[in-house]
Amino acid sequence: MDDARSGREDPALEHARDTSPEALEAGLTDDEAARRLIAQGPNAVETTRPVPLHARVLAQLRDPLIMVLLGAIVLTLAIGDHADSVVIALVIVVNTTVGVVQEVRAGRAVAALSAMSAPSARVRRGGVERWIPSSEVVPGDVLLLGEGDIVPADARLLRAASLLVDESMLTGESVPVDKTAGLDGREESALHAGTVVVRGRGVARVTATGGASALGRIAALLDNRPQPTPLQLRLAALGRVLALVAVGLCLVFFVLGLAGGAAVGTMAVTAISLAVAAVPESLPAVVTLALALGARRMAGRNALVRRLAAVETLGSVTVLATDKTGTLTEGRMVVERVWTPKGGEAVFTGSGYAPVGEVRMVGASAGDAGMGGVRDLLTAAVLCNDSALRPPDPGAAATSWSALGDPTEAALLAAAAKAGCRSRLDLDAPYPRRDEEPFDSVRKRMTTLHDTPEGDVLVCLKGAPEAVLAPDVLDEPPLVLDLAREQAATLAAQGFRVLAVAWGRREGLPARPRSAESGLRLLGLAAINDPPKAAARKTLSDCRAAGITPVLITGDHPATAGAVAARLGLLQDAEAAPATVATGRALTAGEVPDLTDVRVFARTNPEQKLDIVQAWRARGHVTAMTGDGVNDGPALRQADIGVAMGRRGTEVARQAADLVLTDDELSTVVAAVEEGRRVYDNIRRFLLYALAGGTAEILVMLAGPALGLPLPLRAGQILWINLLTHGLTGVAMGAEPVSPGAMRRPPRPPGQHILGDGLWQRVLFLGTVVTAASLAAALAAESEGGPWQSVLFLALLAAQLGVVLGLRDRLLSRDNLFLPAAVAGSAGLAAAALFLPFLRAVLHTDPLGWTGVGTAAAVGALGFIAARLSRQV
Repeated sequence: MDDARSGREDPALEHARDTSPEALEAGLTDDEAARRLIAQGPNAVETTRPVPLHARVLAQLRDPLIMVLLGAIVLTLAIGDHADSVVIALVIVVNTTVGVVQEVRAGRAVAALSAMSAPSARVRRGGVERWIPSSEVVPGDVLLLGEGDIVPADARLLRAASLLVDESMLTGESVPVDKTAGLDGREESALHAGTVVVRGRGVARVTATGGASALGRIAALLDNRPQPTPLQLRLAALGRVLALVAVGLCLVFFVLGLAGGAAVGTMAVTAISLAVAAVPESLPAVVTLALALGARRMAGRNALVRRLAAVETLGSVTVLATDKTGTLTEGRMVVERVWTPKGGEAVFTGSGYAPVGEVRMVGASAGDAGMGGVRDLLTAAVLCNDSALRPPDPGAAATSWSALGDPTEAALLAAAAKAGCRSRLDLDAPYPRRDEEPFDSVRKRMTTLHDTPEGDVLVCLKGAPEAVLAPDVLDEPPLVLDLAREQAATLAAQGFRVLAVAWGRREGLPARPRSAESGLRLLGLAAINDPPKAAARKTLSDCRAAGITPVLITGDHPATAGAVAARLGLLQDAEAAPATVATGRALTAGEVPDLTDVRVFARTNPEQKLDIVQAWRARGHVTAMTGDGVNDGPALRQADIGVAMGRRGTEVARQAADLVLTDDELSTVVAAVEEGRRVYDNIRRFLLYALAGGTAEILVMLAGPALGLPLPLRAGQILWINLLTHGLTGVAMGAEPVSPGAMRRPPRPPGQHILGDGLWQRVLFLGTVVTAASLAAALAAESEGGPWQSVLFLALLAAQLGVVLGLRDRLLSRDNLFLPAAVAGSAGLAAAALFLPFLRAVLHTDPLGWTGVGTAAAVGALGFIAARLSRQV
């Protein structure tokens, strides 16, 4: 990300060749800054322009099925059926309104991308310090940075004092990075826009702003064009087929009627009505209701849907690519183990930075002596510490403590409290700090000097094992040093960040802290980790049970990534060809021939995350990608479903995502997948019901004349059946509860047709049964001289209502009382069509006696039985 690697000349380096350090730090003049602002443009990342309302509406209306319905309105108006035209128009209005409202609401819930930048920056111009809007920062500006500041632009450090920067939002690295001053092109002296100063102070010269910064270059990778979801593609294909079928049927029936001697006007009206019946016009309403209800249920389960169509896509997910820090892990550093050279070893439990938990002693010296050694180590770590713990806000969970300063040092403070050690506040009085040597990335250790009640000086030192476990630092036998190095290597291989701690006493205050870094006694090792969340292992297990392949993609260290994956059982997947960790460097070198063979990726950059997602998609998989950092943005946009963290996630990640988790829990993704499968199951259930009914109506109209029933149904009767079966009853199917075992079956194949997996065979089976039963009832009534057309009308309607009840997974479920109520209402309106005089006049029906009603009820029961049997087809 720095200019040295990108091949561009660093403006700060060019300026440094002709300017003294003093003049360099004085900053730009106001005139020069104004000139550069005009030339370079504002320091802002361009965000996506808001989509106007009319564009959102047009996007909804371009859906193929909606266009079919628009054509149906024209047809119904042509035959003078204004009531049905209004019903179809209402379906279109509801569908469009719900879709647009959901998109607008979700857009408002996600903050703008520009919120990622610091609102203001402290700069030095012409030797004078001032605060300016971050958008006015230009290349060459001198930045003054302190603890808690957000870096407003890419910069190169000129001076630094114990500077520690959190770069996780860019790199995925869970541990803050030490920064040192220098203009030699090293990454250690580079600062990037959007990162946060955790500790220390720094003076830096801006090298890139806006779109040229690291943040801007990542944002440029975002493809802001919404991609069609699998459901949209399937429904678009189905809509085209239904449109062709509707036109074809219209022509075929019209020609057959004319050949049979029927009047042109009558056949035209009936043919158009049959074409309308062939199209399940309430499908968009069913889809929209199912998606809207799914989005609402997801919101109740802590998942905010930004794009309504994405709800169903979740049910199709075959690969879940997840980041590590804060998603699979707690996102907080925790001391898990402490080892002392005398054999005492302590295991710590507890959550995050909360100073509460248990300490269990193990090993040879598990008694008071062993615990005493652990307390000595943690006491020294508390003294040699610049961080603090902040208690939870009023009303927050008792365990929601946070770190002020270096998270690693905060973890040591929490561990000391768990072990019963005195706090920094309690130790400051008897052991006041007299001098210190701050931690830096070159020495990799920190030393503090403290007065003691005995009158001498206590030297406390902590740092990386390779910087502490040395003969010139410790006064320990070689055997002890070898044992400590072996233990440190073991802990590091397990993914821990290991710190060695030592102390010693001096009779007087040394001239420099560094001169006291010898002859110290080793207290032991502290193993610090960002531990996996308690529910993460079960979540990944649930994914595998649902046929979803979990993949870990992180910018963290390979050992850390591998350790977390092993603890969570991620590498136990039998399909994982090489059960190893692939690094970003290996990907760049082309050492990983097939990215889909790997389950754990470490040290990846944004472009490589994009490549991994694209590799899975190229194999035909439907991918969900979770992330929270700026570096995750491109992959979130590229994935079929981008999932951002709501609490700790950056605005870039939220802007790129389709789904935002308000609780930052990966288990919420699994719950969302369940809702997605529920939505798709309900859409397929409705298609089975609607297409079976439409097939039955078509077969009745085509077979009836051959059986001696001229014009089996009138146009108005067809439309009335269509209204009652595809109206509220059909829409109510979108609210059916999730099918049992939905999360214990593999996801459907991504290329599967929406009528695949035996659905079209079930359509034909049910359509044939309903046709045969309805025609049999009509022929029986005709043989007795009864009103056979009214019997056929009521039997065909009753059979379809029986089918809708028979298709339920849970027959007596109380989760969707809307469906049985809708069926009862439709049955009542069907009866009204036979017994209310004004409806009889419009629909040309006759009243039926108990025999006719009983026959229709028997056909309805047969439809119910056929629906239950179709589950085995």
